[in-house]
Amino acid sequence: MPEPGPGLFASSDANDPYLWLEEVLGDSALDWVRERNAEAQAALALRPEYDELRQQFLAVLDDRQRIPGIQRIGDLFYNFWQDADHVRGLWRRCTLDGYRQDEPPWQTVLDLDALAAAEGENWVWKGAVLRPPFPDADADGAPGWTRALLQLSRGGADAVVLREFDLVTGRFVPEGFHLPEAKTRATWLDADTLLVGSDTGPGSLTDSGYPRQIRRWRRGTPLQDAPVVFEGEAGDVSVSAWVDATPGYQRAGFSRALDFYRSRDFLWSTVAGNGELRPLPKPEDADLSLHEGWALLSLRSDLSTADANAVSAGQPTLHPAGSLLVTPLAELLDGRPGWHRLFTPGPRRSLAGWDWTARDLLLTVLDQVATQVERWRWVVDAGAADGGTWQCQSMPKLPGPGSLSVQTLHDPCHPGGATADPLAQALLLHYTDFLTPDSLMRLSLDRDHRGDGGGPELLKQRSRHFEATGMRVEQRWARSRDGCEVPYFIVWPAGVAARAGGDGVGDGDGDHPTLLYGYGGFEVSLQPWYSAAMGRAWFARGGVLVVANLRGGGEFGPAWHQAAVGEHKQKSYDDCIAIAEALQRSGVTRPTRLGLMGGSNGGLMVAATALQRPDLFGAVVCQVPLLDMRRYHRLLAGASWMAEYGDPDRPEDWGWISRYSPYQRLQPGVQLPPMLLTTSTRDDRVHPGHARKMVARLRELGLPVLYHEAIEGGHGGAADNQQRARLMALEYSFLWSRLGPG
Repeated sequence: MPEPGPGLFASSDANDPYLWLEEVLGDSALDWVRERNAEAQAALALRPEYDELRQQFLAVLDDRQRIPGIQRIGDLFYNFWQDADHVRGLWRRCTLDGYRQDEPPWQTVLDLDALAAAEGENWVWKGAVLRPPFPDADADGAPGWTRALLQLSRGGADAVVLREFDLVTGRFVPEGFHLPEAKTRATWLDADTLLVGSDTGPGSLTDSGYPRQIRRWRRGTPLQDAPVVFEGEAGDVSVSAWVDATPGYQRAGFSRALDFYRSRDFLWSTVAGNGELRPLPKPEDADLSLHEGWALLSLRSDLSTADANAVSAGQPTLHPAGSLLVTPLAELLDGRPGWHRLFTPGPRRSLAGWDWTARDLLLTVLDQVATQVERWRWVVDAGAADGGTWQCQSMPKLPGPGSLSVQTLHDPCHPGGATADPLAQALLLHYTDFLTPDSLMRLSLDRDHRGDGGGPELLKQRSRHFEATGMRVEQRWARSRDGCEVPYFIVWPAGVAARAGGDGVGDGDGDHPTLLYGYGGFEVSLQPWYSAAMGRAWFARGGVLVVANLRGGGEFGPAWHQAAVGEHKQKSYDDCIAIAEALQRSGVTRPTRLGLMGGSNGGLMVAATALQRPDLFGAVVCQVPLLDMRRYHRLLAGASWMAEYGDPDRPEDWGWISRYSPYQRLQPGVQLPPMLLTTSTRDDRVHPGHARKMVARLRELGLPVLYHEAIEGGHGGAADNQQRARLMALEYSFLWSRLGPG
């Protein structure tokens, strides 16, 4: 493939004829949006498959047999639920014994449909910030988990309205905490005090539009009068606060996100907030977390324990990027942490996350993009130099290979302490893969468990929405432009003849409609998932799915991500091109039958890839995308992503960004496969102007393009199941119109 040259179109604001489309709610811009929406509706909603697809998607989304995700709050388990009768959704709760039943006896806590109707607002649920049972007397006199800050979004935007809610009465608290719409971050410092970062006027936000200041806000006082207790710089991404209410370990802290991957962390020596603010020594690009008396450090780059930022007791040791280290917090605060490595990455093995029970640390590990779980415990040993050792404990056999997530149920604020909590060693396991419906299991890791029995208890099983008999999944590898081997999954529908060959081996007739999906950024891993909607809309109609694990993602740890950031971003697109070529060489598909789909950073990926190799694809679905990389850092949250892409205002950075920036690559004579671009007016993360301007330029050049912009939905593209079903029906109608027979 020839090296793409520098961009010529719209290289500055002065010669960008479509800047007016960045006016999100401008009359002219919205008129233009309505015209484009009407064109897409006329082209796709009248197709014979559209209504059937929409009804199938809605049936899947509204399915009452899907697994309700739960969150423990005290002795109850809460769930947010949407279906045909509850379009905006219900926040509800029940006991764990009740949840085990086929029809749990849910108690409604908040009916969002009723609230939206009563207040005339298009509320979208964005979660709740729970108030822990602080040891001091609550102002309301109620013990336990009794209050929450509800986060309500207008139309699905990231910006939320915060309102204090009483979990006992199920009502908003009169004269309680209330904050208007903003990208607010808040946490409870005590029963009557919040640590709040919000838009309080000039100087309160970073260049990325996130909080720059943290205020200590006392109940009954104006937020503007609350003292600023922590502050970052305008060029930071954001600042945040956290509070640990665990008895015996009460503390608070702050963090400055210098960019998307670097931070500086600070500890408040007292939850009351009157103590010393102490820097927590760590490398800026490492993630630090505290648990009781321990500090965990997750590395993005190699660390020698002789470094000035992390002086360690004993001889210097080199810990590779991707490792997880642990040390007593007291030693870290003294400046001499005795780091012990719990996890060491491998070429195809990475750490995906961790969680704590009352006694164990559980590591979620990806090995060849399949999940494993490791269990570690601090074992007291009076004869050991440190008074004990970290030991890896056995685990019962868990389902796999596929995607397994771990959710511990331990309540660190249980009134009787860890020993009295009946769920101190309990966890929920959520398993799925491409052909296996989601299942939710409960596992108890009691004190005497040796991993030789007592396997998980099945709590819930998702409905099987498509017949998987005869289907199969392969993991293959494609050789990218620089020689790197890049993995991808192929999900074959039943009845499609293909041999289990590799790159370059003829194993099909090249006539299978195939959808290639990828992301390739921000250290995000694409693991196997069960898509009932895709099963009905794609597999059942003979479609092949390919999921690409591109560089820039996190499948193989920090090095896999860092291989495709900044000046190396092109490698994500090279990887996608290599997979598309491999699919065609091996006879899986041919260009007119290969579709490409991605959203957000993945929307940038599919547009850049299709512009560089339009000959490889028959259709492109580009969702909530970044596309104008000359101005991305000036639009909404774009400045926060410069650690991923670079700074377009620096000539050196623009030199590499301009080589792939889709909006700037659109010049007379360029070729592109037919495209459908989708976004949302209420997306306040990735500006809808990216997609709007791209479509306007494509139309100007006479290239085939359709566009759909949802009025609601935020960065997710839809606010409720009906909107989601309509959007998906448009997308798959478009794909079948281009990749289907004929």
